[in-house]
Amino acid sequence: MNHDTSPGKGKTSQSRFSRQWNYRPEGAIQTSPLFQWPLDPAAIGHWFAARWLVLGENVIIAGLAMLTWYCLQPSLEITKSLEFTWIALMFLRNTALIVIVAGGLHFFLHTRRTQGDRLKFDPEQVNARGRRFTFHSQLRDNMVWTLGSGVFFWTAYEVLMLWAMANGHAPMLLWTQNPLWFIALFFLTPLWISFHFYWIHRFLHWPPLYRMAHSLHHRNTNIGPWSGLSMHPLEHILFFSSILIHWLVAAHPVHILFHMQHQALTAATSHAGFEAMLLRHRKAMALGNFHHQMHHRYFECNYGSLEVPWDKVFGSFHDGTEQSHEQFTQRRRKLAQRGRREQV
Repeated sequence: MNHDTSPGKGKTSQSRFSRQWNYRPEGAIQTSPLFQWPLDPAAIGHWFAARWLVLGENVIIAGLAMLTWYCLQPSLEITKSLEFTWIALMFLRNTALIVIVAGGLHFFLHTRRTQGDRLKFDPEQVNARGRRFTFHSQLRDNMVWTLGSGVFFWTAYEVLMLWAMANGHAPMLLWTQNPLWFIALFFLTPLWISFHFYWIHRFLHWPPLYRMAHSLHHRNTNIGPWSGLSMHPLEHILFFSSILIHWLVAAHPVHILFHMQHQALTAATSHAGFEAMLLRHRKAMALGNFHHQMHHRYFECNYGSLEVPWDKVFGSFHDGTEQSHEQFTQRRRKLAQRGRREQV
């Protein structure tokens, strides 16, 4: 693994594209090998190992979901009835989780700047101000929409699913019924979230819906941890709707908690603005990715994530290289010319 964290590492030339970034990774961004043909079992095994055999997001959130289920979650007997007390406790729990994750990352990376600009993508700091933001402040804007709308709908979907399971409206899977499938659901959940995210996100870039809702999220051209869940309520409804798959696919409540915590908390980490957290000048934990950082800068590329390569299929993939950026620029120029001709 390359542990060189100097800001200029990966910049092959001082083109205009290079000068826009403080740091960008070496080489081309790669999508997962899961949908590449012919299948490469060794590459697939390495890909899963890099995400599940290290202390990273997936393992931490799976552990957190189990801790939540056994220690911090009302039983299904309680969730049979919709009552204010247990719903409010879940809301407060989820609020605490996002404050710890998004607030902690913002404090260490952007306020105290514990690793300076090392592995930081954008050269600018996350402190934008202007009338486009609620309270004229990017941080306040992001926190208001995250805590006010994001946590509300995150909790609402959890409440809906656990109430439905408790009352037999949604199918439930027990460990004793199928332990292999029980484990497999943890591995498959991030893939389903990625699959779902592309189509929801692409829909949100439809001009009328973009103006109505998604433009709020794209106020953040330079992103930070609080930007991840800073969305319009309509976007939160669509974003978290991936959990509704479990009205058809049986799951255990711990899978519901893992699914929702994965979506909510990785929204913060993936928008951290840094590639990784450093410990003694070495990459200790992966965070944001340049792939999505470019989407916030350029808008018309990288609508999905790297697990499911929809962007490659539909020609909107930007792999972070000079050549790819030139192709993206030409494609955007052609689209703009076409739009002007249609207006004439």
